[in-house]
Parts: sequence; structure tokens; C-alpha cells
Amino acid sequence: MFLGRVVGSAEPLWTDSDRAWALALVVVEEDTCRGCGQPLSVATAPDAEDAWVAEVIRCHACTAAGQRTAQFQQAGGDPNGAHVHVHPRGG
Repeated sequence: MFLGRVVGSAEPLWTDSDRAWALALVVVEEDTCRGCGQPLSVATAPDAEDAWVAEVIRCHACTAAGQRTAQFQQAGGDPNGAHVHVHPRGG
């Protein structure tokens, strides 16, 4: 969560602490697998080859979006640029 701060006229936009946190985030993001979200430094280690278990789960919101997209296409709708808004029933 960003709480923000009021920057005075003589104050820098980014403090030393702000820069340190931003650089730390870059390091974490560079070490994160874009596919599974695990740290690459751990997940690609040779001794970690059999250390992972995968589980299939279903996001019911994504299921509804996929079904609606298929209906749209089957009815002749052009999916290029189409976005599906998903919300709870009654919402």
C-alpha cells in the first residue's frame, strides 16, 4: 500500500529509502519466473528438479469468461480487441 508523502520544495522526489526499495523490487522481479511466479534462483537449481508439486485448480471467474468468449466467437463476434468483464452474479 502506498501511503504517500508531501514533498517539500527543498526535498527530493525520491528519498534514499525510496530508491533502495525500488531497486530491491527490481531484483525480486528479475528473479521471478513469469510462468509460475517462483524465484528462478530456487526453481532452476539443479537439486530442485524433483522438489516441486503442481496442482490443477479452476478459477470459476476465468471459466465464465472463457465460456462467454467462446459464445461470442461462435455467434460471429470478432475477438480482436475484445475484453470480458467478469463480476459476481447479481453484481
